[in-house]
Amino acid sequence: MAPVRLGGVTSETTGYPWAAGSATGMGSMPGVDPLTAARAVFDELPELPHLPELPGRGPGAEMIGRAAALLTDLPAELTPAGWRLAGRPGRDLRRARDCLSHDLDVLEEVAQGWAGPLKVQVCGPWTLAAGLELPASQELALTDRGAVADLVASLAEGVAAHVEEVAGRIPGADVLVQIDEPGLPAVLDGAIPSASGWRRLPPVEAGPATDGLRTLIAAAAVPAIVHCCAAHPPFGLFREAGAAAVAADLSLLTGKDEDAFAETVEAGLGILAGVIQGTAAPQPQHTTAARAPGAAAAQPQAAGLARLITGRWQRIGLPLAPVTRQVVITPACGLAGATPERATAVLAACREAARILPELIEEGTA
Repeated sequence: MAPVRLGGVTSETTGYPWAAGSATGMGSMPGVDPLTAARAVFDELPELPHLPELPGRGPGAEMIGRAAALLTDLPAELTPAGWRLAGRPGRDLRRARDCLSHDLDVLEEVAQGWAGPLKVQVCGPWTLAAGLELPASQELALTDRGAVADLVASLAEGVAAHVEEVAGRIPGADVLVQIDEPGLPAVLDGAIPSASGWRRLPPVEAGPATDGLRTLIAAAAVPAIVHCCAAHPPFGLFREAGAAAVAADLSLLTGKDEDAFAETVEAGLGILAGVIQGTAAPQPQHTTAARAPGAAAAQPQAAGLARLITGRWQRIGLPLAPVTRQVVITPACGLAGATPERATAVLAACREAARILPELIEEGTA
């Protein structure tokens, strides 16, 4: 597929940084070949493609290692327990940076001539602080307020440079940044285990957590989507931090989450609605869609995915009319654990559900 300029209803007419009826992925894809992954993303997600991440390549290509590659003047190294801050750059960090650089080279090749929204993903500061050890101990960076401040500043500078580089490589792209914070609910709840595992680290208060996220969003200087695929995403905190949109797995939202979710929808933030599990076994009537890529294979399950959204909106009591503009349909989370065939089918199903959604909205509001 040769990327082409968006047609039809564009972001200028929807008020959001994507066209109406868009679908996208959460970032990670299966396999180890960036070219195959990038082509699949641009083929299956023509309205809102993203930079694929391939954690199957090993350390340095996964979420924490990829974030370490973005840090400025704050090197990290790999240990048997995971990543930790280090005194100077080493081969682990060089490998992580090489992976990212190669991914950007491939993206530039596949996206040649592209014009429209393009999403990149980065690990958020709180999930990163809960995943990086301090250099002189086995304690997490999260335990040291000064280390967290340094981490936030370093990540913010690195993300700003990353966004600028992507925009420079693909001049027609309107870059969006997705900030992944799967660990933030546990950070706020005091549920992160200590190095010994015998205790839990003290909770981080909402104010400092908001400030750290706000710093990163401001530094990116492009529309930011905050993604949390864990239970009980702190939607209010995301709004306060300045997110343009939030991304969540709709199946994890319980009654206690729905008020905050409704407030987020009513505040006008974009919603990246996760409606399909990447690695879940398909239902019998969906067997064809799970095994064969493409829109035709996605047809049997796409209407059901779209109805998950309209049903959720109706149950909460939210109006359906804005959904087509406001909502982007996505997998529930990343697809690194799926087979390549399953991942392609999931993206195709999301795209087809996004195409069907306006018809369901029209029926529901007629």
